[in-house]
Amino acid sequence: MSPTSFARSEVVESLVRDASMAPSMHNAQPWRFRYSRGGDSITLRADPERAMPHADPQLRALHLGCGAALFNLRVSAQHAGFRPVVTPLPDPDDWQTLAHVSLRESAGTIDPGLAGLYPAIAQRRTSRQPFDERPIPDELANRLVEQARAEGAQLAFLSGWHLSLVLDVIEEAELDSQHSGDPDEQRWVRTGVQLSDAVPDGIPETAFGPRKKDGRAPVRDFTRGRSPAGDTEPGTASFEHMPLLGLLCTEHDHPYDWLAAGQAMERTVLAATREGLATSFSTQALERSELRWLLRDPVWGAGPVQMVIRLGYGAPGRATPRRPVREVLDIVE
Repeated sequence: MSPTSFARSEVVESLVRDASMAPSMHNAQPWRFRYSRGGDSITLRADPERAMPHADPQLRALHLGCGAALFNLRVSAQHAGFRPVVTPLPDPDDWQTLAHVSLRESAGTIDPGLAGLYPAIAQRRTSRQPFDERPIPDELANRLVEQARAEGAQLAFLSGWHLSLVLDVIEEAELDSQHSGDPDEQRWVRTGVQLSDAVPDGIPETAFGPRKKDGRAPVRDFTRGRSPAGDTEPGTASFEHMPLLGLLCTEHDHPYDWLAAGQAMERTVLAATREGLATSFSTQALERSELRWLLRDPVWGAGPVQMVIRLGYGAPGRATPRRPVREVLDIVE
């Protein structure tokens, strides 16, 4: 390998490391990357071994997580001075190939808006902590709406009857999940003896957050009534009674839309992080097709709901583990 090739490989590893900081359902990290030296391009591929057949049979959430990783890759590339050109779903005969990203210097344009989000990649956490009961400024809310729109999605903040309805639907889904169990959750939530395994994925007990004593914030109780091990006891806390929730929607409901929604989701939460907001996601109702459609606002007339984002002023979440770059990146000639 020439010195130039070696340097390029180090840069690509840095880009993939940033991409892998993206959120994904239960922190499964369902992505792989392939760097072609000859083509100077990165291909994003889905990792079907990390799919969740019970909670995500259509692979919608998998696409969202990979879309978030793709957005981080774009931000990191812009920060590094590249002009990346993204081709989503380049091979109609291979669903696992989700995007092709050219890093050739002559391609694309520098987007200062993306590069400015770079510090938030390392700062963003999924926070399962209580948030303050105070609204965010209208100007900030409008900027977040614009961030989602820039990626082809719609973001609407809920209030009134629609907020109450969405909270009711999520609470129903959460209660049903507690009673019926979820094998996907059991696989990826790390408790007890699993903590000693130092696994690089999933949700460790340190990231559970406190159990909800009161309030209506849609946080999932990963303890499921169990007492966490060691010194990770989360205790209980009062959460928001009127949480700030944003519905992220797309016009259609196909893999292309899911990938776009993942990018819009990540762009929104990175912008929110940069502005000092904490964020988390609520997927309970989205995991059940009969409940997902109830989240839509028939008056607003938006398309399918892809994500429920909770935002507010509060403590940032705890870091969750990430897979080493060598496990998610292949380099070919």
